[in-house]
Formats: sequence, C-alpha cells, structure tokens
Amino acid sequence: MRRGTYLDRILAEHRAAAAADDRDLAQLVARAEASVPDPRGFAAALRSVAGLGVIAELKRRSPSKGDLAADLDPGSVAREYAAGGAVALSVLTDGPNFGGSPDDLIAARAAVELPVLRKDFTVTEHDVCDAALMGADAVLLIVAALDDDELARFSGLAGHLGLDTLVEAHNEAEVERAVAAGAEVIGVNQRDLYTFEVDHERAVRVAASIPEGVVKVAESGIRGPDEAAILAAAGFDAILVGESIVTSADRAAAVAALRDPSTRSPSGAFDPYR
Repeated sequence: MRRGTYLDRILAEHRAAAAADDRDLAQLVARAEASVPDPRGFAAALRSVAGLGVIAELKRRSPSKGDLAADLDPGSVAREYAAGGAVALSVLTDGPNFGGSPDDLIAARAAVELPVLRKDFTVTEHDVCDAALMGADAVLLIVAALDDDELARFSGLAGHLGLDTLVEAHNEAEVERAVAAGAEVIGVNQRDLYTFEVDHERAVRVAASIPEGVVKVAESGIRGPDEAAILAAAGFDAILVGESIVTSADRAAAVAALRDPSTRSPSGAFDPYR
C-alpha cells in the first residue's frame, strides 16, 4: 500500500469540507459560547482516576478492517462501558470512514455521566465549535495533521469554549510539538495513520519523552489486560481502546479487565466472579 493512502485521503476529505463551509466563524463561536452544556472535565477525570483509566470508544467501523459494530446503539454501548468502569468515552463522529455521526455522540453522552471526547479529524475552528455544540467535553487534535499555528489556535479556542484537548502524537518529535502547544493531555497513537498498521511497542518507547505533569494516554491496538498492564507500568495514566471492547460479547467485562489485570483467571481470560 502506498504510504499516505489513509491519512492523506481522510485529511483531504475533511479539508475539502472545511473549505466549503461558509458559516461565519464569529457567529459560530457565539453560538457555542451560549448553548453548550457544562463540560464534565475530561482531563480532570483522567487525573483523578485510581489506577489505569480506560477511555472506551464507540467505533462502528474501521477504514482498514471494515464493519466492527455497524448497528451498535450508542446509548446502550455507553451504559455497558460505564458499567465496566470506563473513566470517559470516545465517540467517532466521522461518517465516511468510521460510520459515526454527531448523533452517536449526543446519544452516548445523554446515556451516562462520563465525559466524552469527540474523536474526529479536526482541521478548522469550525470543527472545534461543532464539537462544543454537539456536547463534547474534549476534542482530538492530531499533531501529524496540523501545523504549529493550527495546534495553538485550535487549542486556544477549545479552552475558550471550556473543552479539553487530547493532543495525539506518534513519536518524540510530535510530543515536543504537543508540549510546545501547551498540551495537558497527550496521547501516543500506536497506529500509523498512513498505513493503519499498529506498532505495539510504540507507546512504551515514546512515553519517556512526555514530561511529568502531563496526562499520558496510550491509544490503539491494545488487545487485552496484559498490554494494559505494560502500558500502566510505562507510566500511562489511561488507555483509549475501541476495537477490542466494541467487538466483545461482554463489553462491561472487557472494560473492567483492562482496568484491573488481576481480574484475569489463570488462563488469562476475564473472570467476572473475582
């Protein structure tokens, strides 16, 4: 597969949509200021959780793997995740590539009391305002997709609207850019957004470059409690997990097993009676 296939195509789609968006930004900001609900504190939740926090993701499909849970009910899944002890939700709102929508976020947030991250490709201030208007408590900023000016502007607007940011990096150089932009929560994505292949050792390698005091989140390709335990030992405060839990027959149990590896039976399977 030619390098650049996934990220380049997805970003091109989002930037084309942004270029066609003729809504007045000042009016949009004013709407967001006036109508958003009180944020639930995404970063604060990650800082306060005891042990390893799990940000549980509602993910209908993947560009590389196709349908995962195409017919999921957002409210029901959100309640399952909350029952398993998730500290926050991540909801994909990209439609063409991940099958998500703003309605998924709205329904999931209404079903539980957890803070919710809008998981999407933020490429303009309009996207930040839209996240606030749909009720998100945090917005994703991908360092690989943005220049330094965009990182600073979008972070500033998010803060102005009461939203936290999860600033996503893939290597030490991107962590440095995230820190320079003032990121308080940095995620290390183990998935290469150009090829969508996962490097299961990436987060551990990059963890040491994230300064003390910054909330550390490991993302993508986390398959079970053994990997969660390794990431916790590497200093991560939370993990963001989608595929392995949304496809589980018992989503609450899958979340709980990631939070507490001691709930595994001797065979390594989750034991709900411990």
